[in-house]
Amino acid sequence: MPASPLRTAKFLVVAYAVLSVLTVAAIAVLSSVAPSLVTPQAWVRGVIVAATSVLTFVFARRAQQGGGRALLRLRIVLVVILVALGGVVLFLALPAWMVVEQAVCGVLLLVAAVLAFRASPVPANGP
Repeated sequence: MPASPLRTAKFLVVAYAVLSVLTVAAIAVLSSVAPSLVTPQAWVRGVIVAATSVLTFVFARRAQQGGGRALLRLRIVLVVILVALGGVVLFLALPAWMVVEQAVCGVLLLVAAVLAFRASPVPANGP
């Protein structure tokens, strides 16, 4: 049985959350061993993205469990984050390695958004 669009979207959001948390860890390590590879903007952006990735996961999980409001919330959050990622990558002074990381996050979330917009709400007592 193929995975539902929301299940796949949730998997992509999990990958985004893991990558975001690992990025904060990388920023912490690089601050000690190669401070030239970390900017104050990287710290701020990294922490904000990691925090919002956890919230995005919660929304994705609830949307997969059922309910049109949860799916609507997920769709809105994904679009807002994608717009923010685009703006950050274009206009914020981030280290090159973090621009690549943010681009990867953008691809993960773009695919998750496409799947979320294709999905139908799951009945509250559904799969």
